[in-house]
Amino acid sequence: MNKIIVYQHENFGGLSKEFTSDIRDLRQVDFDDTISSLKVIGQPWVAFKDPDYRGQVCAYEEGEYGNIGMNDRISSLQLVNEDLEDPQITLYEHPNYGGQSKVLTNETNLYTGYFDDKASSHIVQRGAWVLFEHPNRGGWYYVARSGERLPDYGRLRFHDQCSHVYPLRSGRPIVTAKVLWEQKKVEKEKEIVIDEIVGTNRTDHEQTFTTTTSKEYETSTTHSFNFSSSSTLKMGTKVEVGIPGASVSVETEISTTLTFEKGKSESITTREKVEVSLPATTPPHTELTINVVRKEVTISVPVELTIMQGGKMKIEYGEYRSTSGRSIHTQYTEKKI
Repeated sequence: MNKIIVYQHENFGGLSKEFTSDIRDLRQVDFDDTISSLKVIGQPWVAFKDPDYRGQVCAYEEGEYGNIGMNDRISSLQLVNEDLEDPQITLYEHPNYGGQSKVLTNETNLYTGYFDDKASSHIVQRGAWVLFEHPNRGGWYYVARSGERLPDYGRLRFHDQCSHVYPLRSGRPIVTAKVLWEQKKVEKEKEIVIDEIVGTNRTDHEQTFTTTTSKEYETSTTHSFNFSSSSTLKMGTKVEVGIPGASVSVETEISTTLTFEKGKSESITTREKVEVSLPATTPPHTELTINVVRKEVTISVPVELTIMQGGKMKIEYGEYRSTSGRSIHTQYTEKKI
């Protein structure tokens, strides 16, 4: 799930290598000072100029980087494996955690407040943070990891220079859905007359009603998915819900995979044509009424969502709903005249 793919040339050209865990010295894999572009999947990675995770650093979150800031100057790579969902860092005005302090839980441009160019030590309670020299993520920066207690910025030559602080973010979660069909509930059923055909036989002989022998009618099935109100999934997260031949109503089956996205309209309607044959033999002195009826069935089914993010797994639940109007049949009524 968490990996980095590094390339010899810019824009993903030349030789490449893939890593899923820390690499202390790229000379071990014949790729030292060779990387000029890279792709990150999952958790962020930190690239170092020197072996053993030393020297100048660059942090890369999930994405594709056709041109990096350390072309041909990377000698070691480290995966950021902290839980990044609830970050917190405390900055202190003086070394050894003295003076005023500032607790941060989200990205902050210190340049616009009272704590610009004031920090000289820090404690990272949770997550992984990038401390920038200039506002708006500019200039030299330092990556601070969870649990780190740095009592003095002197060794970094960073005293009173921090102007922007940014928490690294996890990559997109991988979500798999399991539809719990054994817990399906039928919430509503109704019949709707969509057509009526009347034939009258005033003779003494049986007649075959031939005005229409068959007809096509449009049907529809509406699918929707509701995420739990307490879901940790963020806007834009997509979930594929597989419906492999599962019975939506007594009369019909659906076999498909639907993709729903949190934060967008989650209703999808499929339509198709259904042909209905209308054999109609009318007895003597009889009025025959043929009603074409569509049966609509609304069901709800719980869906178990397995979410993998940052090497951690959690379970949440959502609800799949379907209103199917694909079942069409005819009803015949005879009245003597």
